Amino acid sequence: MKLAMLGGGGFRTPLVYGALQQDTHEDRITEVVLYDVDVVRLLVMDLVLSQMRTKSGGPTVRTTTTLSDAVEGADFVFSAIRVGGLEGRTADERVALDLGLLGQETTGPGGLAYGLRTVPVALEVAQCVAENAPDAWVINFTNPAGMITEAMQSVLGDRVVGICDSPIGLGKRAARALNIKADAIDYVGLNHLGWLRTLPLGRTDVLPALLADTARLGSIEEGRLFGVEWLQDLGMIPNEYLYYYYFTRDAIASIKGGPETRGEYLLYQQTRFYNRVYNNPKNALRQWRFVRSERDASYMKESREEGEQRDDADLMEGGYEGVALAIMSAIARGEETRLILNVRNGHTLPDLPPDAVIEVPCTVDDKGPRPVDIPPLIGHQAGLVQQVKAVEQLTIRAAREGSERLARQAFALHPLVDSVTVARQLLDGYRDRIPSLDSVFT
Repeated sequence: MKLAMLGGGGFRTPLVYGALQQDTHEDRITEVVLYDVDVVRLLVMDLVLSQMRTKSGGPTVRTTTTLSDAVEGADFVFSAIRVGGLEGRTADERVALDLGLLGQETTGPGGLAYGLRTVPVALEVAQCVAENAPDAWVINFTNPAGMITEAMQSVLGDRVVGICDSPIGLGKRAARALNIKADAIDYVGLNHLGWLRTLPLGRTDVLPALLADTARLGSIEEGRLFGVEWLQDLGMIPNEYLYYYYFTRDAIASIKGGPETRGEYLLYQQTRFYNRVYNNPKNALRQWRFVRSERDASYMKESREEGEQRDDADLMEGGYEGVALAIMSAIARGEETRLILNVRNGHTLPDLPPDAVIEVPCTVDDKGPRPVDIPPLIGHQAGLVQQVKAVEQLTIRAAREGSERLARQAFALHPLVDSVTVARQLLDGYRDRIPSLDSVFT
């Protein structure tokens, strides 16, 4: 089978390839095509993967800068593109911070700016897949993942599935704290905006036991992040990205108080990495592994106390690459599994539109993913999800129609933007700083 990786020059490409190397089934991915618009990044990733193959074998790899060539005849298309590059990400963060708002890649105004410039490109990708690989399944990791998955589904329907490692990591941490294995967790929401509501062990929900155990609860990342008391007040465990909603001022102060944003850090780190490997390819894989460990340790650093490190077990649990492999295995081989995915709502959450993409547990087999029956959202969860989904859908429309009016509405109605005046300033600031976003409206 053929896998096309869009954004194949991206830093995390070796994670997916490493997962593919572990698959020994006779019906597995045998050909990987890396597509990117950056020739240097493609060359560097090809070097890293070639050194991985030397050690452990794996699918054949070739590179291309032509999208149609990459996707033609593909069985699966993995999309992890970054429109505007890391330079765009730094602007996503800084424009908001300069206006006193949260500056973050996918949450808040930065996520909307990212979505505005990415939706048109994602739609072009979807159309290219429809023309060159109509039977392919698209696994989307391009952020903001829920928004981009929803946009691509307007062209390809349910054959587009969004993935994220955050909810799966949350479930694993909660189960590990109780020394159990829980597969059928009740997690619901949108991408980067969801809650773990139950943790079944047989017919018993053991989440209340975890919430009541201060020591165990405080031992997991979310306990340290949100504080044990707040989790006990909520009676559930939020996705780590909800830190930006529940502790907005704290997050802004921490980011502003640091020497650089995460985007600025990654821009420096990855520019250095790609240049070093390009000029000294001999140790490409070793250099990638070293930089990866630095990158993982810096994830959501603004939410931790100075000097506090992320839990080693958390970093070693794996992530979205495992989800991607599980989806491909289930669809290609009928190996039924249960995963938390970004899929079309239908009637799963009755308070949201049927075409809204939500993040919920799904059963996956050779027919693709199907959301399982779950209780509806209630209280503040329902209100927040409805508001953010309405903003996401406005953003998609604004990008498709090139509408400044809709874009201003999207910024103004986001719960992390506190003024219509500031919303106007956000749109102007992003247009000034990010050419690929400005071009959406010209």
